[in-house]
Amino acid sequence: MSIIAVDFDGTIVEDRYPAIGPFRPGAVEVLRCLRREGYILVLWTCRTGRRLAEAVKACAEAGIRFEAVNANLRCRVVQYGGDPRKMGADLYIDDRGLAPLPPWEEIYALVHERLPTREDEIDRAIGW
Repeated sequence: MSIIAVDFDGTIVEDRYPAIGPFRPGAVEVLRCLRREGYILVLWTCRTGRRLAEAVKACAEAGIRFEAVNANLRCRVVQYGGDPRKMGADLYIDDRGLAPLPPWEEIYALVHERLPTREDEIDRAIGW
């Protein structure tokens, strides 16, 4: 199970905070595809309250679903015996990293280079 934390403003959509900018090219398609492939997506944003609800709604209307929003998954809280302020994930996709955010098509390829899919994990478990 690979968890991917995804920022909203500047990553999923163009940064127009407090408004919601247009979706970045490829973001909707890639995120929907990653979820279908078994990756667990968590929305990881500084938005709160009404602004957060607007972001979640915009994503839902575009067909992007998240397992959690600004929160650790319960299975990780149990696994590590606590719920720290820092949201845990196996990979973070954010426009505020050290390097410029690549196009979503490149992000898709990078995710597959860095994280196994559920099928990969199953194959390893049965020795294939």
